[in-house]
Amino acid sequence: KEVDEQMINVQNKNSSYFVEWIPNNVKSSVCDIAPRGLSMASTFIGNSTSIQEMFRRVSEQFTAMFRRKAFLHWYTGEGMDEMEFTEAESNMNDLVSEYQQYQDATAEEEEEYDDEEEEQEHI
Repeated sequence: KEVDEQMINVQNKNSSYFVEWIPNNVKSSVCDIAPRGLSMASTFIGNSTSIQEMFRRVSEQFTAMFRRKAFLHWYTGEGMDEMEFTEAESNMNDLVSEYQQYQDATAEEEEEYDDEEEEQEHI
């Protein structure tokens, strides 16, 4: 009960960081049995659009190094192709774009999307 109350407080205090189109987007579970040798423990698993900032930073650093072909010879010497790096860079950029799309989405857009899906099902 305490955990749930605290999570509600966190959501209320930081409501601008939570998307409106996913109601009840925080789940918690409590296990009363602590690991051996400890009085208590916790684990947090989260999925947030804010991870895109880290992906963006890694992508920018990769691009700067790849342009200079820094360390590339080590990988091509082991059998990798330069195209694999280009493809990985593209995949990373797609991932950042997808996270940005979800961050920018609103409840109204989600409802419009659902309406379009229903119309297509009737066709």
